[in-house]
Order: sequence, then structure tokens, then C-alpha cells
Amino acid sequence: MFLLPKGIVKPKEGKKELSQQEAARTATRDNGAAAPSTASVDGGAPAGATPEQPHMAVAPEQRRELGALLAKYTAERNPVAKLRIASDLADKYRAVEKFDSAGYYFEQIAQARPGEQAWQRAADAYYEAFSFATTEERAKQLGGKTRELYERVLKNNPDNLKAKTNLGMALMASDNPVAGVTLLREVLAADPKNEEAIYNLGILSLRSNQNDKAVERFRELTVVNPENANGQFYLGVSLALTGAKEDARRAFTKAKSLSTDPGFTASVDEQLQKLN
Repeated sequence: MFLLPKGIVKPKEGKKELSQQEAARTATRDNGAAAPSTASVDGGAPAGATPEQPHMAVAPEQRRELGALLAKYTAERNPVAKLRIASDLADKYRAVEKFDSAGYYFEQIAQARPGEQAWQRAADAYYEAFSFATTEERAKQLGGKTRELYERVLKNNPDNLKAKTNLGMALMASDNPVAGVTLLREVLAADPKNEEAIYNLGILSLRSNQNDKAVERFRELTVVNPENANGQFYLGVSLALTGAKEDARRAFTKAKSLSTDPGFTASVDEQLQKLN
């Protein structure tokens, strides 16, 4: 996540939020190469809408499929049929990890047929895009859209802990990051074994140089779930920062045993080398 393993963002001045048009026009992980149609569900295309452009990381066959769906979406005038196409577009954008584009179409569906689950699908997609943001400005924009949608989820169900946890993290890219920490603590008060909340609070402690507090959080997480590979990894990171190298080595070794992902294994090996 842009905000977490890489560091906490200090928001810049200004409150630019992600517009619907920009949300649909830009895509995750390809620096804005995707530009899906921004035609609304009822048929009106916002000013400045741009045609679909090739995805940098999407196979040609998938690009053609997306292009055909976008053309159908733009041409369709029947509201019910248009929603079905929006659903297909959202699923296909999510499948190729263009999460903000997926979020845009999920949001169109939620606006037409509002409800907790509909808003959550849109919010979750934008949260994924937010978590992969590579610049502070991008995180701020996507965080704003994420917050807006999770607030709609919580309006339907104030006890939705997943929405509250993710809203808390999105608030870290806002002008009021303390409110995010408060929400995460509320989640833990309601569910003391909530792994996402414990993990996120641990990362926030780590990135604010509260290394002893980070150790406490990640130890707590690995007690709740000893098989949580990320928890074991960041326990190792925080222990290493406090000088407890042997304990850190054990945590990294445990983390490595829990995952077969080559990227994760490489990260663990890198940390282990630093302990030598």
C-alpha cells in the first residue's frame, strides 16, 4: 500500500477529490493508460469523456473484449441492459487489476440500485486502487473516493467492520489522519481479534517510528493468527528495528515458511541479509 509499507503520507494543501470522470478515465498500475467510456448509466456522456485506449499490461484479447463491451455500454439505451453491461465491465476491469475503472462501473450500479452490498463493491474496488497508488497525489484522490463510498456503506450499516477498517486506512491520506486511527481502534473495541485492524495499527506504529508499539501489535497479530505471513514479516521488521536480531530472524524464518510467493520470499531474504 502506498500509505503503509512505503510510509505515511503527509497530505498536501488543497482538497482535490477524484471526480467520476477521472475515476473512469484513469486505471491502476498503468499510469493512466486505460480510459474507459464515462457514459453514465442513463445514457449521458460527461463532457470530456475520452475513448478507450490500449492497456499497457493487458493482453490484446482482453483489450478487444473490453473495447467491445465499452462500445455496447455507450450505445445501450435500455437502463436494465446498461446495468448488466456495467456489471460485466466492472468484473472484467477487476480481473485485469484496473481497480478504479472497476470501481467506477460498480458505482454506476450502486447509484441505480443502492444498498450496502452494492456500495461496498464499489468502495472495495476503489480501496484496491488506493492501496496500489504510487504517488501522494494519486493516493489522496483515490482515498477521497474511497472515503465517500465507505461512508455510504456505513450509512446503511454502521456495524460493518470491514468498511470501517478500510475507511480508517483511507483517512490516512486525508487532512485528518487521526480520525483513521480512531476508527481502527473502534474496530478493535468491537472485535479485539480483527486481524486487519491489528495489522494496520502495527504498520502505522512502524511508520511513525513507534517500533516498540509496532512489536506489540505484530506480536498480538501473530498470537491471533500464527499463520499470518505479513504479520510475521512485519514482526521481524519491527523487532530488527528495536535491535532484537535473533527474535527478528525467527520471525522472518517463520514468515518465509508461510508463503511460496517469490516476491515475498525475496523480501524476506533481503531482510535476513540485513541481520548478518
